[in-house]
Amino acid sequence: MGILDNLLGNSRRSYGAKAVVTGAGSGIGRAFALELAARGGQVVCADVDKERADETVRLIARVHGATAHALFCDVADRGDMESLALHTELLLGGPPTLVINNAGVGIGGSPVGAVGLDDWQWALGINLWGVVHGCELFTPQLRARGSGGIINVASAAAFTAAPTMGPYNVSKAAVLSLSETLAAELSGSGVAVTVLCPTFVKTNVARDGRIDAAAMNLAETLMRWTGYSPERVVRMTLDANDRGRLYVLPQLDAQLIWLLKRQFPTLYTRGLGALNRLLPESDSTPSATATIDTEKTGV
Repeated sequence: MGILDNLLGNSRRSYGAKAVVTGAGSGIGRAFALELAARGGQVVCADVDKERADETVRLIARVHGATAHALFCDVADRGDMESLALHTELLLGGPPTLVINNAGVGIGGSPVGAVGLDDWQWALGINLWGVVHGCELFTPQLRARGSGGIINVASAAAFTAAPTMGPYNVSKAAVLSLSETLAAELSGSGVAVTVLCPTFVKTNVARDGRIDAAAMNLAETLMRWTGYSPERVVRMTLDANDRGRLYVLPQLDAQLIWLLKRQFPTLYTRGLGALNRLLPESDSTPSATATIDTEKTGV
């Protein structure tokens, strides 16, 4: 890719990329890994569930006839992420050209004050610190190279501020802010930053998180009936990063909420509160939210 391509936003950095994807064992992460392989890339598939990452590698080999690499990584653990950065460089024969900080978990069903500090630390450790680790460790390599891309997977929860989803909302809002900050810092460097903020995508994020039964059933119903496929979201996001776009809001509902909240912030918040009061209350005790917990980050 040339300087002119970068200036015009016409890069094809997602094609033939040397990529690392966290949470590559399922859902959006797996879709990113498969699509990058389809675009001729080399992919390091990291996940806290090594068996899931291995399965993604086998799918890449079977579907695309390409070689990929699976690594265990708990993104919340600084040492694991430092090891991921080291092994990625060794496996790819150099630093990655595309970094996708995707690993995340779902959490919800309890209002602030009933969440429990352990759940706050768990959610922020994966959803926020996982992205912080990825940006801190890989950004210097991309900046030195003068080209490449970083894609951070956030959520429309970053700005919708839905009640009973405090830890999830906070973690994703922080990822959005981090991405905006990083995009400003890397402006003119040849490195493009993109943040993905979808509403519902058909993944296992609800079942693999700490979400009470009522909230999980609602989330899974909405995913089934209104959710986009991970493959569709991934193609849109990679194409956006190629064009140098910062924000990806794939669905119309996310775009409408984005505009509504900014134009009518007080009305928006009051409306959310009124809607929350109309919904049936769920059991928000710590024992209820902790029963659905498989501690997976491959979502």
